[in-house]
This record gives sequence, structure tokens and C-alpha cells, in this order.
Amino acid sequence: MAIGGFNGTDPYPTLAEFQSLVGQGKIHYFIGGGGSGGPGGGGPGGGTSSTSGQIASWVQSHYTAQTIGGVTLYDLTTQTS
Repeated sequence: MAIGGFNGTDPYPTLAEFQSLVGQGKIHYFIGGGGSGGPGGGGPGGGTSSTSGQIASWVQSHYTAQTIGGVTLYDLTTQTS
């Protein structure tokens, strides 16, 4: 699922929708560091004012980042806070 659509500006899913999907076990991983658009849709550089930036900030504050092959990955099945 591309968070924020192709270029990261589409407000879908909202933070609440994303949180619900994670809670239902329908989303297991989040790829961070994507800038705007691309995998993870927004990543840490997406800015917190955008929907994708809000999602990235929420993921960063609740899950532990792992770097695998130079890619930042969050396992959304193991919440840390």
C-alpha cells in the first residue's frame, strides 16, 4: 500500500484508518525513509503536516526501526510503546 498515493499527497489512508488497519493485523510492515511518495509513502521526511508524515511519525514513535540491506523497516506486529 502506498501511503499517500504515488507522490505522497493523497490523504489516504488517514492516520486513524492506518492505525485501525495495523490494529486489525492487516498491515505488518512499514518501510521508512521514502521521502514523499514511494515505499512507505512519506517516510520520516514527509513532514508531520501531511497525512503520510503523520503516519510516519506515529510509526516512528511506537515501533522500533531496523535497517536491513540499507532500508529502514518497522515491524508493526511488535509495538514498543
